[in-house]
Amino acid sequence: MSQMPFQYWALDQRGAPQRGEIRASDERDAYRRVAAQGLTPTRIRAAVSGRSKRTGRGRVNPASIANFTYQLSVLLEARIPVVECLTSIAEQEENERLKAIAMSMATSVQSGSTITEAFESHSRVFGTVYVETVRAAETSGNTISVLSHLAEDVEGGLELRRTLKGAITYPIIVVVALFTAVMFLVTFVIPRFATLFEQRGVELPILTELLVGFGGSVRAFWWLYLGTIVMAVLGIRAVWGRPKGREFIDGLLNRVPHLRGVLCGLATSRFAGVLGIGLSSGIGLLEGLEMSGRASGRPLLLKDSRMLLDEVRRGGRLGDAMRSCGYLPAFAKQLIRAGEESGDLPRMCRIIAKYYTRETMHLAKSTATVLEPVLIAGLTMVVLIVALAVFLPMWDMVTIME
Repeated sequence: MSQMPFQYWALDQRGAPQRGEIRASDERDAYRRVAAQGLTPTRIRAAVSGRSKRTGRGRVNPASIANFTYQLSVLLEARIPVVECLTSIAEQEENERLKAIAMSMATSVQSGSTITEAFESHSRVFGTVYVETVRAAETSGNTISVLSHLAEDVEGGLELRRTLKGAITYPIIVVVALFTAVMFLVTFVIPRFATLFEQRGVELPILTELLVGFGGSVRAFWWLYLGTIVMAVLGIRAVWGRPKGREFIDGLLNRVPHLRGVLCGLATSRFAGVLGIGLSSGIGLLEGLEMSGRASGRPLLLKDSRMLLDEVRRGGRLGDAMRSCGYLPAFAKQLIRAGEESGDLPRMCRIIAKYYTRETMHLAKSTATVLEPVLIAGLTMVVLIVALAVFLPMWDMVTIME
């Protein structure tokens, strides 16, 4: 069996505290090895040797998670015990934080925890969708094939994020550059022009006075503006941390036309994918609905899935209950209803997941095309306002001089 590093705290024969690191197959073996050195162990915990202890808090990107998942599925398919699989992955993993996580999971499973519990303790890294999919796989006993599918799903999500990032990078750069330029003009340039115009006896238009006043307030109370922005960000995070707040924010995002299509398509794909995996693996419909709702990642769809769960639990048909589900697209509800009537709901869920994954990818790629006219209109309006604030009093000054 592969050995794992453990940190130990112990007392020597004189009662002096000792601390060190030892490699052992499990915690019990670590206690035995420490005691064999003539020490009395007081505490032992799993550790990661070398630079992992110093850099174990690094970032874990989706590509590393996908590779980790694929390796785990291959090793499990080779009928290697879970603890040895995780230990082997940790020994070869280059990402220091993921290495520490793999060793921690190996220790948890060695101590009697399930695979789902081991993943759940690191849900901040793997995410709710990942953990719920692993739960469905372990419950059904179909862990190997589900992990392979999960690796593909993580890679697909990574590709989707890359597509979205590429589509919105240019608009964000343009907006930030324009905002910086406008703030510089309003704060420093326009006030100088305003002083010049007043010295020449030119009455400033209302638009110019407003911009001059705004620029003066920014120079005098910049700390207040900055504090307001920080408080707004913290407030949004606090609201998102509450279930009702998440539903409220999700409802606002759901009203943005193009964004609604991306979010709804992604959530529908996750919902149908996890439901199909669960049903095809032998999980009951009630448990499948509960897990797929949590895996969707959208508060509104989670609310609808709980409603569906209550309707089915009372003896209703899933297809009939779908009519009152407002988040899922009509096409997805129609396919689910057809799958239930034909007795082939798992296959129909896989079709839905594949269809909406493709549709979401197309919508993400067209994001730049949608943002371009909106961005041009906004830039035109801002440039026009700043230009009028400068040129209107300049024309008046030319009239006075004539």
